[in-house]
Amino acid sequence: MVLIFFSFKHPLEETAHFWVNCEVNPLCEGHILIIPKKHFSCVADYPQAVYKEFVKLYSKFSNFLAKEYNSISTFEHGKVSQTVFHSHTHLIPYQGDLTTIIPEGKNRITKLNSLTDLKRIFEGAGGYLFFSIGDNLWTVDLSLAEPAFFRHRFAAALGKPERGDWRKMRGNRKIMSEVEQEISGLKKRWSRYHL
Repeated sequence: MVLIFFSFKHPLEETAHFWVNCEVNPLCEGHILIIPKKHFSCVADYPQAVYKEFVKLYSKFSNFLAKEYNSISTFEHGKVSQTVFHSHTHLIPYQGDLTTIIPEGKNRITKLNSLTDLKRIFEGAGGYLFFSIGDNLWTVDLSLAEPAFFRHRFAAALGKPERGDWRKMRGNRKIMSEVEQEISGLKKRWSRYHL
């Protein structure tokens, strides 16, 4: 299956079930996507074998970002607020307070014990908004959902709100020039790291 809504211009790794790529419209240097080859709506939709492979990649690339960029955050729209209707998990170097991402307050989030909690939540609610900062994992109250929910919020938290809308940023030559440098920097760090 060819996924026309993702660019595979900057691959980092390929496995039996996944592609791991540099995000071509990154929020910052170090922005990585983990994308399944087969169509699934979200991580909680993965069959067990695919999920196990995902967890290994998630851990591997989270460790890479933590070591190389000194921070790790992730997000997935879990069939809610997606602008691309195919599972893909974002990993970015970001360290900050969760209320910067969810200023509506801590009463609008639920702490998770592990990624496996997503399956239970998905089965009950039909979707979720998942994010992490460091080792802390949460889901967000679905009543807050809007398209590209986390992308806009992390872009603002990183001081780059103009990158919240990936479609608009593509038309900005200055941003796209920065993007090429950021992707190059990420690829260099990855090639040194995994050798």
